[in-house]
Amino acid sequence: MADTTTRQMMEQVAAVEPAIVIGAGAAGLAVAQALMKAGVPTSILEKESRLAEPWHRRHRQLRLNTHRDLSTLPGLAYPTGTPAFPQREVVIRHMNDFREANRLPVEFGVAVETIVFRGDHWAIRTSAGSRLARHVVVATGRDRQPFTPQWKGMQTFAGRIVHSADFGDATTYAGKKVLVVGAGNSGFDALNHLADVDTSAIWLSARNGPALLPKRIGKIAVHRLSPLMARLPTRIADAVIAATQRLVFGDLTKFGMPPAPSGGVSRLTSDYTAIAADDGAVDAIKSGKIVVVPAIREFTRDGVILANGSLIGPDIVIAATGYRTGLESMVGNLGVLDSKGVPLFNGGEADPKLPGLWFTGMRPSIRGCFANAAILAKAIARRIAGSSSVSGASG
Repeated sequence: MADTTTRQMMEQVAAVEPAIVIGAGAAGLAVAQALMKAGVPTSILEKESRLAEPWHRRHRQLRLNTHRDLSTLPGLAYPTGTPAFPQREVVIRHMNDFREANRLPVEFGVAVETIVFRGDHWAIRTSAGSRLARHVVVATGRDRQPFTPQWKGMQTFAGRIVHSADFGDATTYAGKKVLVVGAGNSGFDALNHLADVDTSAIWLSARNGPALLPKRIGKIAVHRLSPLMARLPTRIADAVIAATQRLVFGDLTKFGMPPAPSGGVSRLTSDYTAIAADDGAVDAIKSGKIVVVPAIREFTRDGVILANGSLIGPDIVIAATGYRTGLESMVGNLGVLDSKGVPLFNGGEADPKLPGLWFTGMRPSIRGCFANAAILAKAIARRIAGSSSVSGASG
């Protein structure tokens, strides 16, 4: 009781800030800039010690699957000569340049632990103490925590199991037998790189077939058509993607690939599954370098038993099994997350029972994360700047 009273007294004397953004990734930077342009003083809390830490941790071969012209932060172009699909280092530099150009006040090394609603403002408990704000924008990302299923027997496996987030340098897989689990965006990213490496064997374990598009058709970067696709009704967009996939790749079920459970845009909105991009993996599947196999049933010490009872013996298993938001400890008690931990609202949408709480960058978009970040940022800034709670922001 005493601790609660002390905390409430401290909150009463603390300043209530107009807006705090949690997370300084692309979505967080974009919404902070939009808020400040709209005249809303904004703080940005980032748990890491530098910008773009997830990008720093990914493998050096990583490139965007989205086109350069649709992958910029608002008002800042990539340098002349940047490839159509920018490399990891270019994206990192772009984010840092954006922060400097807009003088965004990022506070590094501040991890947010919990967010509590106080009726007309929010109390934010962080590793550096408590903060109060009228508006809180959670922009910690939908891929905050790599997710690896707990397969039966995996603890006994003598080989190595890594998440696709820790793929590393593709050349380290030379001479190895590699199993990639998951035919989504992360799985195909790994396969695109492995296709160019002299491995001993590559298997793809696919429970569901992907919605899959090539990076280019001839000289046309397919992603440049995404703004048009985003304006189409879902069923038509699904049909266009399926027709393009079939026209470019043919019938991949002939090579063991399971059919996709639903259309590409439908899966984006229903279970947040991003559309995969091919850059060499399909040719490797058709040539037999990559062998498509059923889902995993269990691990043994020396290998993996598949759903059809067959046994394979990989040296390395790459779990391309997605990510989780990891928001349960921060906002799990507010009733704003679905069964997968994804916020129930995003962008300019909000829960009227929890005024001042916003989320951005929590769902995939056919436009790509950068273009979508700018759209959501404008929507949130418009809502916050137009609210009466921004005025009189000191406690």
